Amino acid sequence: MAIEPSPARLSIYDAAAANRWRTIALIAAFTALIVVLGYFVGEYFAPGGGPAVLPFAFALSIGGALASYFAGDRLILAQSQARELRPDEEQQLHNIVETLAIGLGIPTPRLYVIEDSAPNAFATGRDPQHASVVVTRGLLDKLDRTELEGVIAHELSHVGNRDIRVMVLVTVLVGTVALLADWMWRSMFWGRGRDRDRGGGGAIIAVIAIALAVLTPIIATLIQLAVSRQREYLADASGALLTRYPPGLVSALRKIAADKEALEVANKATASLYFANPLKDAPAFFDHLFDTHPPIEERIKRLEAM
Repeated sequence: MAIEPSPARLSIYDAAAANRWRTIALIAAFTALIVVLGYFVGEYFAPGGGPAVLPFAFALSIGGALASYFAGDRLILAQSQARELRPDEEQQLHNIVETLAIGLGIPTPRLYVIEDSAPNAFATGRDPQHASVVVTRGLLDKLDRTELEGVIAHELSHVGNRDIRVMVLVTVLVGTVALLADWMWRSMFWGRGRDRDRGGGGAIIAVIAIALAVLTPIIATLIQLAVSRQREYLADASGALLTRYPPGLVSALRKIAADKEALEVANKATASLYFANPLKDAPAFFDHLFDTHPPIEERIKRLEAM
């Protein structure tokens, strides 16, 4: 008799296929942002100089994508001050990860810990063969076994469906766009941008270049946040299917939401990688437009409906 694949594994297969196309679309979107920004800034500094900047802008965007693919996870681990766990450390965590990885049909990822009392976790890497799962000391100390299983199942779902590749790519490219826009913004004010002797066409180019320097990082961040919010819902559902115990993940979400301690090593660039918002700032401004995660209440509601 044939063995039916688990629902969790089926959802992972579907998500992995979708994320392959999402990766291509993200690279195309960020390449377009950088190229358009580069073109108009080139025109701003030297009329007719836009086309000359295009090869540089294109090379920068592709270079950023390659860097994020091959080294993005190492950069994120270093920035997070994560330490790799030895096989004889945190045996319960090792057992949970190994068991759930087998159930999901993926290699056991490397395990890291951040010595911070704020409970949180994230997964990173370019594929399941090069994946890492990072937990904080607070997560290990404050969650019981079923809650910890729920969080780990959520993070392993990110590994299995290739979310980790998408988010590493987005995190590095958003940083690249922000740095480029900041450099161009400063150059426009301290370089030739001080020259006021421009015709009507030059003034229009100047307005467009300045607007793009301001708006491009915002657009890039909105792309990052939109991708992040959608992947959290899928990972919650896949993780609950993997453990076959949604209440464990629900309890973990409630406990982490009640903990008001911010994670010191997290920042706005890496916040979307984490299981829950590590910055603990949830302003109502713009109706959560810039939230890194969907509302925990909504995540819990969807899990309880399973």
